[in-house]
Amino acid sequence: MGEISVCIVDDNKQLRGALEEIITMSDGYRCIGTMATAEEAITRIPQLKPDVVLMDINLGTTESGIDCVRILKPRIPSTNFMMCTVYEEDEKIFEALSAGASGYILKKTAPGKLLEAIRELYQGGAPMSSQIARKVVAAFQGKPAAAENTSDALDQLTNREKEILEQLSKGLMYKEIASQLFLSPETVRKHVYHIYEKLHVNNRVEAVNKYFGR
Repeated sequence: MGEISVCIVDDNKQLRGALEEIITMSDGYRCIGTMATAEEAITRIPQLKPDVVLMDINLGTTESGIDCVRILKPRIPSTNFMMCTVYEEDEKIFEALSAGASGYILKKTAPGKLLEAIRELYQGGAPMSSQIARKVVAAFQGKPAAAENTSDALDQLTNREKEILEQLSKGLMYKEIASQLFLSPETVRKHVYHIYEKLHVNNRVEAVNKYFGR
């Protein structure tokens, strides 16, 4: 089996060094470049064409690691991106996956596990920590990952979204809501989509029931 070439993008110098060391000292892996900023990664990675990129999700610059993947993945489709993160933030997970990342790993992962994940990614898998995989599954099933408080979910709604939900509960159509609130039906539809997303529901009835705490 050939060596797996890896690039590391992280704005933390110690961590970058530690990751580089793990990869360099392991048989079957080769670190071909490390970058500290999104700008540097966007310039250099397409030239290096690594098999796998370990991408810090929160690069401390204008562009996040997610923006970086969004820009790079179409340019080098055969490169696999693995997001490295300190926290398992739900929104970020989905944003990263839809941007084109195929793996998602926590920075505190043990070296052996990290190398396994890189190999799995290289072989066409989608390595994720079990907590993260669980959140992805929960999202697809439309259920909150933990017993989230409905009131917490409702707190996430903007005033505009609450207004629209209130109108939905009266059984009004999007068109009618749009004219009452001086919005376009398309805007109402977008708001409704966000409401469903935030409340983890799939339709009007579930949304209204959750809103009224049923």
